[in-house]
Amino acid sequence: MEEITDGVNNMNLAVDSQKKNRIQVSNTKKPLFFYVNLAKRYMQQYNDVELSALGMAIATVVTVAEILKNNGFAVEKKIMTSTVDIKDDSRGRPVQKAKIEITLGKSEKFDELMAAANEEKEAAEAAEAQVQS
Repeated sequence: MEEITDGVNNMNLAVDSQKKNRIQVSNTKKPLFFYVNLAKRYMQQYNDVELSALGMAIATVVTVAEILKNNGFAVEKKIMTSTVDIKDDSRGRPVQKAKIEITLGKSEKFDELMAAANEEKEAAEAAEAQVQS
């Protein structure tokens, strides 16, 4: 009986750790670069990030992934598409929506690029502080 309990506990841990690096993207709630910057932070912390979206937000996820790839921050690991049933209260029946999940990993140049970006940010803040004083 203990073996089964241990197995279930380990299974729950695996599910929890998988979802910590997932970003569920909406196309209306946040600006595009909010997701780009959040994905960079997730890659710093977890080495990879899973971008997920439904329906109209799919274009936003693809754009975020392409920005990260084209700027050298990320490499594509996996792309998965599916269809999910969403309960629509107004129609009273399930509606099918397209879903995409894109997993990105850190590129070889990720840490170098992040360090350079932080140096630029600090230099800009220092220059701004000098102008204000």
